[in-house]
Amino acid sequence: MFGSKTFKNTLNMQINNIFSWLFRLVAAIILLQTLFFKFTGNPESVELFSQLVGSENEAYARIFTGILELIVAGLLLIPPTVFIGAVMGLGIMGGAILSHLLVLGIQSQNDGGLLFIYACVVAVCCLIVSVLSLNQGLALIKKFLKNDIR
Repeated sequence: MFGSKTFKNTLNMQINNIFSWLFRLVAAIILLQTLFFKFTGNPESVELFSQLVGSENEAYARIFTGILELIVAGLLLIPPTVFIGAVMGLGIMGGAILSHLLVLGIQSQNDGGLLFIYACVVAVCCLIVSVLSLNQGLALIKKFLKNDIR
């Protein structure tokens, strides 16, 4: 009986690990893929950020967002920082989704809603990853409350 329970727990942990990596990779790949457009000043990206923050601040917002997304992608791929990356990713994608809903529209630059869909996919992946790595997050919170972060 004990061996069977241990096997089940091990199997569940392996399945959770596989799903965690799958969702982390999907989110990271989408985030990394969109960086090219932000960092190279792609006209569509420039127009999108100009609509959000005005043309005088567009470059700062575009580059800053790209840097944050690069950090999130890295955090999602480094096992000890997965929870932080997932929560940050949720926050950033929440901002992107709200920007589309309130300012840009779901379809932006005649993309058929692709950027909005990407933001939704990354947000869902980050939500799932944050739930799968909840124990890591709780451990971080406990360390923070004890002022024992190292």
